[in-house]
Parts: sequence; C-alpha cells; structure tokens
Amino acid sequence: MPAVERIDMSKSTTISGFVKPEFEAVREAFVENFERRKELGAACCVYYRGEKVVDLWGGIRNKATGDSWEEDTMVIVASATKGLAGLAMALANSRGLFDYDDRMSKYWPEFAQQGKDRITIRQLLAHQAGLYALDVHVDVKTESDLDTLAVILARQQPEWEPGTRQAYHAITLGFYESELLRRVDPKHRSLGQFFHQELAVPLGLDFYIGLPEDIPNSRIAGVHTALPTKSAVFKAPRRLILDIANPRSRINKALWGDLPEDKEHVYPRNVEVPSGGGIGTARGIAKAYGVFATGGRELGLREETLKQLMAPAIPPTRGFHDEVMRLDGLQMALGFMKPSPENPFGHPSSFGMLGFGGNFGFADPDARVGFAYVANLNGSYLMDPRQNALRTAMYRSIGETEPVLLGNEGGASQ
Repeated sequence: MPAVERIDMSKSTTISGFVKPEFEAVREAFVENFERRKELGAACCVYYRGEKVVDLWGGIRNKATGDSWEEDTMVIVASATKGLAGLAMALANSRGLFDYDDRMSKYWPEFAQQGKDRITIRQLLAHQAGLYALDVHVDVKTESDLDTLAVILARQQPEWEPGTRQAYHAITLGFYESELLRRVDPKHRSLGQFFHQELAVPLGLDFYIGLPEDIPNSRIAGVHTALPTKSAVFKAPRRLILDIANPRSRINKALWGDLPEDKEHVYPRNVEVPSGGGIGTARGIAKAYGVFATGGRELGLREETLKQLMAPAIPPTRGFHDEVMRLDGLQMALGFMKPSPENPFGHPSSFGMLGFGGNFGFADPDARVGFAYVANLNGSYLMDPRQNALRTAMYRSIGETEPVLLGNEGGASQ
C-alpha cells in the first residue's frame, strides 16, 4: 500500500500516513483542513470492506510546546465516546445478556424507584428516559465508587414521563449503561472494563474508556477551544446559544460532570466517564466501526443485533425535538445517533456519534465503511466542516454521493 509523503505545510505542520490511490481525495481534504479550515492537530482513518484504506495524522499535538501529532497520538473525543459505549452494549445484547426491550428494573430492581419501573433499555439508550441530569452533585470520587454512584442513579426521578420526550443524556447515559452492564455481565465488569476486554483487546483498538496509568503524557494531545466565527454563531439555534449562557438551563444541567482536571496528567487516569471521557486514536474508532459495518464476525456479533442497530430510530410520543439541545431532527437509537434530514451522514442504516469539537465516528453497513475523525481544536458546529469534508471525500472515493450539510464552510477558528 503506497505511503503518503510527509508534507510540510509550514514549520509547525506536517501531514503523515497513507491512503490507497483511490482515496486520494480524502488526503486532499485532510490537507485542505489545515490550509483553509485552521486545523491544529487531527487524524482521520477509514476502513472499507474490512481493509484500512485511509490512515492520516498531522499538525500540532500540543499548542504550548509545538509538539507534533504522531502516529500513536491519542485525544479525548468527548461525546463520540457514546458510540464506542454503544458498541459495547450491542455486543452484550448480542451475547444474550439483555434484550433492548427489557425493562431496566428487570436487572436492577432499585432502578424502579421514582416512577422508573417501566423504562426500557431501548428508551434509556434513545435518551427518552427523562434522566438527563442528577439532583445530587457527583464528583470524581463518587464517579469512581460505582456502588455509591448506583444508589444515586437509582434514586433519580425522571424529569417527565419516560418515553414521551427526547432529551440528550450528555453525561448520565454512560453511567446508567455501565451500572446495567455490571448487573448483567457474569463478571460484573464496568462498561470501560467490558469494552477493553471484549472489544479493544480482541480487535487491537487504541481506545480507552478509563485511561490506564501507564499511558504517558507524550502520547496525549491537549484540547484547545476555538473562538466561534460569526458564521458559526449565526448558524447555531438562538435558543441553544441562550441556554448555554444560562447556568440553570437543561443543557448546563445535563453537562454537570466530565473528566476532572489533573495536575500531573493531560487527562486523569483510571476514571470512567462512558458518555464523554473516551480517549484514543481515529484508527481505533474506525476499526471498531469497520468491524460492525462488515457484520462483526470477529466478535461473534449476531445478525439480529446488527439489524437493530441499522433500523430507523423510534421517536418518543412527542417526536424528535431534543429538550436539552433545543434541536429538531436529532435522532437517537440504541446509544447512537442516526442519520436524519437535519443531520445527514451515510446511508439510513448508519449509526455513530458526534463529539463536541468535531470528533465523529460511525459505521455504514450498506457501504461497509467505518469512519473516524478526531481533532484537538474544538470547532463551533454540530456537523463540523472539517470532518464533513473528509466524509464527503470518502464517499466520493467509493463512487457514492452522500448528503452533506450545505453552507457549512466556516470551520473552527482560533
């Protein structure tokens, strides 16, 4: 497979990696992100029909030191973590540990408190449980004490009748998933442990939900936040902008916790935040989705489970208006985001997850594609123009036209 030459964009920007000849358009889009869209450091990987066909990285890993983004550089991917957690839950389903339409209380009797007795696993994973926030403050010590955390989660009262509305469970979803998994797994593993032992190790994925102590800081990219461009602000829903500025808004209540600061590490070690604290490479994300996109036989995935992941999202009774994000058409199912007219990606069978700042990974079983883009400069868009350009180039490379968001060329800015 021919290697892409190391391209020195400037004294501080180098692009490395490879693409197969027919995927040259992806390399061009990757380079263009640095030239036109003010990319800082990033990586993109694509698996097509089980083969790695794109593996690119480049730019700056650490803005303060100017250190380069290397082949093994990892970065926190924020809510794109939810997609990897969803794959772990799908594998547990495939192995018969639970059915998506089972009630949560079947496996977790204490969960039935506060009117939650009828909530199904499917409703929870679709952000329809009304449990997007917690009434009790949870710090890193509690996050690491899973027994105490389980008590807090079980006592939470839904904001409204479950199944009636969609509300983005920005942080809580992963904790609920992990506690369910601890109860159905014969080894009682947390979600991060299950993911590591049942997906990451068998597939050789460089991705962690709970970064171990032995990963050195030199492998980790620091995250930087771009100032939003005027075009990005104008495209964002006004209600969402106002909510972000309001500390009492639903979105701020939903974002009550994340990875805490750590003075000795770029990111804390051995802390699981399954909804937003995943750390890894684009290569690891793309391979995981690529395996699911081609049937998951390496993991013994049941066809019935894959069919459910590919199926359209089931709306709550009040439709796909997200009460936290204040967006219409954001469709969630089984722990993933699904394509919609307002948020198009891939074929209708696709499933994946966006992360704040532009990170994105997804599987497209119809095209047999696993795609991932990660970056360390947070942009200001829902569907970031940097990954949008890469995704569009990927589909063009396999001879398909994919829907794209129009008028979305502003990109991240510094």
